[in-house]
Amino acid sequence: MTATLPSPTPTAAPARRALALVAPALAGGAVAVALGVYGRVHHPTGRPIYDLGFPSLLAMKSALATVAVGLALFQLLSALRLYGRVRVPRTMPRWLPAAHRWSGTAAFLVSLPVAYHCLWSLGLATDRGARPLVHGLLGCAFYGAIATKLLALRTPRLPRWAIPIVGAALVTTLAGVWLTSALWYFGG
Repeated sequence: MTATLPSPTPTAAPARRALALVAPALAGGAVAVALGVYGRVHHPTGRPIYDLGFPSLLAMKSALATVAVGLALFQLLSALRLYGRVRVPRTMPRWLPAAHRWSGTAAFLVSLPVAYHCLWSLGLATDRGARPLVHGLLGCAFYGAIATKLLALRTPRLPRWAIPIVGAALVTTLAGVWLTSALWYFGG
């Protein structure tokens, strides 16, 4: 007697496609955890690094974080247009896909001096209250989300919803980092 295998259900292929996101998500999670562990075990120097000509290091970090958030918001809006969720302008500009990619690269690069100072000079603050702890955890999650998105973009056969979800996580974590740092700085 031979056993017959059940015929594949219509949901089997989408489930397999969703599993393609597991490897990028695990890699992004590993990046986030590695940064958190480094920030926790590294002995913070407590010394400021370069200020790039700003009046203070906090002013530099707040300004660069604000630029990164602005670029991330452009990423969000341009992605909505690229995915057809927003129809303005009526005809999609030919430069929009390239501007979308380069704005993401610029946001990442602008964020690096800020993250470097946070990790090297301050570490992951677990003993200075809720705001610095949440800020540090969101910062680690942001770089994990970047790693996840970059890997997911190169992963074949992802479901159509995967990249928008990962991109939204990236923008959300960066907004959280900004809200717990630059907004706090600008607010006095």
